[in-house]
Amino acid sequence: MVGWRMFTIAVTTVVVTFIMFGLAALSPFDPLAHYLGSSYGDYTEAEREKIAAALGVDVPWYHQWLRWWTDVLTGDLGWSRVYNKPVSAVIVERLPWTILLSATGLLLMLVIATILGVWSARRPGGVVDKAVNALGVFIAATPSYVYALGTVLLFAIFLHAIPVGGASPVGYAPRLGTVGPYLIAPAIVLAISQLSWPLLTMQQATVEATRSPAVANARLRGIKERTVLIKHVLPMSMMPLVTLLGARLGELVVGAVIVETVFSWPGLAQATVESAIAVDFPLLAFITVATTVVVMLGSLASDLSYMLIDPRVSDV
Repeated sequence: MVGWRMFTIAVTTVVVTFIMFGLAALSPFDPLAHYLGSSYGDYTEAEREKIAAALGVDVPWYHQWLRWWTDVLTGDLGWSRVYNKPVSAVIVERLPWTILLSATGLLLMLVIATILGVWSARRPGGVVDKAVNALGVFIAATPSYVYALGTVLLFAIFLHAIPVGGASPVGYAPRLGTVGPYLIAPAIVLAISQLSWPLLTMQQATVEATRSPAVANARLRGIKERTVLIKHVLPMSMMPLVTLLGARLGELVVGAVIVETVFSWPGLAQATVESAIAVDFPLLAFITVATTVVVMLGSLASDLSYMLIDPRVSDV
């Protein structure tokens, strides 16, 4: 079934791009006016038509869509007007930063969700269990930008503990070797803003796992509680969490957009915002398509991971 899922991803990607170009054509934004800026009125109608032809915006949107796919399939992603460089160069520069932030935030989120979920599930209905439930509801009800702005206020205004903007000191180019202190705040915010559902899912799954016949039999055999937890409870409780991660990968992408914008993180999410504001369609189009593919591949990866954890699951 993996082949069918890949075919579905390809078809969905084509449909998404078709809709995206159609919506862009219906929008009130004029790409030529944005390209020329304040000097738009200085050009004659003939000059504008010539520039529009050079930019490829003088033909109907469906022609632009076909030409865009032709260029993409031949390796030409277009030219970014915001960054004044090829879109491929923007992707190569910014993708590692988005991967670094997302992976760090995701790992931190999983660690916190696992620890708190297992801890609270040991005594269902107890103080810790109720506190974790309340925490999960509170996180779900609070927008991620609140955590971002609160973190900036705490660490930049009150504590002066860690940097909360960019990925390098002012005047220096960002480098992976010196990014550590700058990664702390955005990674924490990204992890906390996405913590609610993994936390509550892990809590409920752990409670159900501890009540399963397999765990009861393991305890009757006299196996140590720590061994029961690691070898029996955790594998069973992780399966719903793995599925959830794939299904909610889109929320992680949206969270990354807000976090990168607030903390001026030099990733693709920040580039998405900047390209949308400036109507930089070549860059915005590719990032939108890439995001769509990543979300669908995440769903497929979660199903494959579920199958590896539980070999009885084979319909992927």
